[in-house]
Amino acid sequence: MDSIIFDIDGTLWDSTTSVAIAWNKAIQENSNLDPTVDEELLVKVFGKTMSEIGDILFPTLHGEEKKDLMKKCFTTENDYLSTHPGKIYDGVIETIKELANDFPLFIVSNCQTGYIETTMAAIGITPYIKDYLCFEDTHLPKGDNLKILIERNHLKSPIYVGDTLGDADACKVAQIPFIFAEYGFGNVPNASIKIEKFPQLLQIIK
Repeated sequence: MDSIIFDIDGTLWDSTTSVAIAWNKAIQENSNLDPTVDEELLVKVFGKTMSEIGDILFPTLHGEEKKDLMKKCFTTENDYLSTHPGKIYDGVIETIKELANDFPLFIVSNCQTGYIETTMAAIGITPYIKDYLCFEDTHLPKGDNLKILIERNHLKSPIYVGDTLGDADACKVAQIPFIFAEYGFGNVPNASIKIEKFPQLLQIIK
């Protein structure tokens, strides 16, 4: 193993409360829809691509109308999270700092442009992340984005840490090992490597 790539939501932090507030604000201010996004709903859609989330949350909207509202929601989300960050999982900051002493660290997430930067700044890990890639950068699924990040950083044997079946499937596409953060939002019953808490990465990797 020569590097570690992380998911964000359900792996590094839980931002559902802040995201729900931001999305409901954007919906109320920019549409005639009822703002009914809550934490429970977000847990079900986190990890999906932006377009998939739009189809699930706004099934009555189509085309540019849906794209415009989604853009407003994501812009409001980034702004709100900069002052109302998510709940950072125990040990994330300390573990990231220690891992960075031995491995280059990266992030790949199915999110909008600006979300990774906002998350890194809020958690305090920006100096420790070498590179990152999100869905809006390429409009490609996570497996393909993993391939792109791996290739452009000349990684030989990376691993990915995530919390959903989609993350596990993306690792199969990219042909890299997967570590399941079982404290997160998803369920990966056949995961061969699991962590109950983020700091357990130190035991597994070191």
